[in-house]
Amino acid sequence: MAVTNVIDSAVRDALNTTAGASTQNAGLELQESFMTLLVAQLQNQDPMNPMENAEMTSQLAQINTVTGIQNLNDTLEGITGQLDASQLMQATSLIGKGVLVPGDRVLVGEEGVTTPFGIELPAGADDVRITIRDGNGEVVRSFEPFSLSAGTESFTWDGTTDEGTLVAEGAYTVSVQAYTNGEPVDATVLNYALVNGVSLDDQGAPLLDLGGVSEPVDLSDIRQIL
Repeated sequence: MAVTNVIDSAVRDALNTTAGASTQNAGLELQESFMTLLVAQLQNQDPMNPMENAEMTSQLAQINTVTGIQNLNDTLEGITGQLDASQLMQATSLIGKGVLVPGDRVLVGEEGVTTPFGIELPAGADDVRITIRDGNGEVVRSFEPFSLSAGTESFTWDGTTDEGTLVAEGAYTVSVQAYTNGEPVDATVLNYALVNGVSLDDQGAPLLDLGGVSEPVDLSDIRQIL
């Protein structure tokens, strides 16, 4: 009976495919099949042409590699699950808290009470200018230029115009220009929002419900917790 000294390549290919995509039980079944074929080859090999030690070592290394890959995949799945759970816990801990996220809206309530806003700079700027406009685009307040370090900084407007009178209740927009030695610096305006709840996106990642102030955001959009 003629038996080759090499495991069928189709079996190896199926085994490797299973390691990356199938369940653990399916992987174990293919491992058992691999070993069964190897034992059968050893029992039926040509005595005049036995399997070399190097060939056996090579084929055993293949099954060990497949097992290692599957174990690694299982470990990564476990780590991913732990990270997802950690992110969900972190997101739910923000419910009821105020945060700064990218956006340019400031709300003014009774007696000039306003929501905070923020500025995020990738690098320090020696000339930062803040302008606040009403719903018609008219400038109601321009702040004196000032310097600001890199990072995120929160601000509170007192709800007054350049003339010192209180503005009407409603929504206003903030714009920021930043420069260093006359060269513009990218500035991101941040607006305040209250986290009302948490939902999950299609991938199972948590999304923060900001109650209509902006679209739901993920944790990476949070620049500061107030």
